[in-house]
Amino acid sequence: MNLTHIEHLGIAVKSLDTAIPYYENVLGLKCYAIEEVADQKVKTAFFKIGQTKIELLEPTSPESAVAKFIEKKGEGIHHLAFAVGDGVANALAEVEAKGVQLIDKAPRKGAEGLNIAFLHPKTTCSVLTELCEHPQE
Repeated sequence: MNLTHIEHLGIAVKSLDTAIPYYENVLGLKCYAIEEVADQKVKTAFFKIGQTKIELLEPTSPESAVAKFIEKKGEGIHHLAFAVGDGVANALAEVEAKGVQLIDKAPRKGAEGLNIAFLHPKTTCSVLTELCEHPQE
């Protein structure tokens, strides 16, 4: 698997309206995009620092995975996302062959048009891990 960089760090928040001012006014970062990902039942806000992004995740439904995460663990770091240079599908096959449990058996669309897939934290040292790639144009 060819990991190229940390694509983003996903942070679960109850409210983007409450969280964004902290990142902008205290840390001095600029929110460059807000997007709803309907099939994941979240609204996202993105900040960039160096080559890495911070993705704030606000649940839009009590049934969303992010809402359940907040209910169980509170707000905070939700997942770590890596960019893969050889495709998410290839990376999924490689990690599954090494015994990693997949949440997503195939890539799907995520925020910012990325192809994404998640690995189960039961087999990734308790860190929900996302693999990302920009789709081929």
